[in-house]
Amino acid sequence: MAVLRIVRYGEDLLRQPTKEVGKISSKIKKLASDMIETMYANNGVGLAATQVGEGYRLFVIDVAEENEPANPLVFVNPKIVKKFDPINSYEGCLSFPGAYTNVRRYANVVVKAKDLKGKPFVLEATDGTLLAKAIQHETDHLDGILFVDHARNRFEANAELAKHELPPIEDENLLNEDEMENIIQIAEVKEAEEEKQKKLQEEQDAQTAAAEIHE
Repeated sequence: MAVLRIVRYGEDLLRQPTKEVGKISSKIKKLASDMIETMYANNGVGLAATQVGEGYRLFVIDVAEENEPANPLVFVNPKIVKKFDPINSYEGCLSFPGAYTNVRRYANVVVKAKDLKGKPFVLEATDGTLLAKAIQHETDHLDGILFVDHARNRFEANAELAKHELPPIEDENLLNEDEMENIIQIAEVKEAEEEKQKKLQEEQDAQTAAAEIHE
């Protein structure tokens, strides 16, 4: 296994289209192995072939916690066949060292792919888990789409990119996701109101308990 060079944001390679893997040859298997090693070496949870300069529809993911054994997953020719329930996701990327911003994702996804033995599989990731977000993030890479293309606030994202000496968002690649944004905002307002009501109830309960003590 080898640690490969990661392509940085600003390099044209990240926008190049990928081709499907035909035969899962020893070359593809070695690439997947090297990608896993590179992902671990950079403390990442996912890595797409385009990020190491290879134009194949292939990515690797490992969302295991630090106290859990490694569990690398290899996705060959992945295709998201279902996605629903928009959510906010605070993301970074190994091709954007140090930069993080809020983007739009879906809480639930279903992906079809093959493993390194050529066996087809279907994987469902739900409830806005890291796995669900990572599958979308890495699949995007294979289509030349980057996480900042989903930025909820272009100005905040650009400020974050500038802080890490990275180029600004490319306006022509910014995705129109108004419907997703509206759904996310409605959910955030509802969540904030519920949190406010919860705090008010806690304060009232505390006052009631204090009054009972002094009776």
